[in-house]
Amino acid sequence: MKVKIYKPLKTVTQSGFSKFKYWIVEFPKDNNLGLDPLMGWQKSDNTYKQVQLQFDSLEQALLYVEKNKLDYTLIKERKKKFKIKSYSDNFKYNKSK
Repeated sequence: MKVKIYKPLKTVTQSGFSKFKYWIVEFPKDNNLGLDPLMGWQKSDNTYKQVQLQFDSLEQALLYVEKNKLDYTLIKERKKKFKIKSYSDNFKYNKSK
């Protein structure tokens, strides 16, 4: 089983950073779905797809993965690019520059 280690980025619609300071270890979301023969509901045998572990640092996440002998894919943290502009830049004739 190959887990994914990443640090989520803040979305455009959110202003706070408190949800995005943790490193996430996420198990694969395989779609092993089937129908329950009795009720006809959807079922899945993979309960790991519901698990997301949060760690304070990348070292703690890597230590957990190596201790439990899991294969992993590390997605590096992307730095935010700040473009400093003033309020008057919203009303310029050529906004693309």
